[in-house]
Amino acid sequence: MKLDVRRGGTQPGVFRYLSKYSNSMRQEEIFRALADPSRRRILKLLQRGSMTAGELTQRFDVSGASMSHHFSVLKAADLVRTTRRGQHIVYSLNTTVLEDLSRLLMDLLGTRDGGRT
Repeated sequence: MKLDVRRGGTQPGVFRYLSKYSNSMRQEEIFRALADPSRRRILKLLQRGSMTAGELTQRFDVSGASMSHHFSVLKAADLVRTTRRGQHIVYSLNTTVLEDLSRLLMDLLGTRDGGRT
């Protein structure tokens, strides 16, 4: 079946389902990223401000390849943003995703606005 969005020819709920599926996959990527203590430490360091890949790598006793993997997982979860400055890649927190994650956790824990529901 071909869907023609321009003419309103969508099946009811198709996009809603895809959106929920996409959110579910995104949540899995976020929780996967947060499951590792090294990645949590990277996020903690970035709370202080943007840092280059080299600056972050210097703070860890792991190979560059391991750090590259951690950066890739964090980027896939959209927890960090990257900017190229010359030959350097600068990492910063994506606060929008972190705010969404906070809301999700509050919903999961049954709290809103700091109180119990």
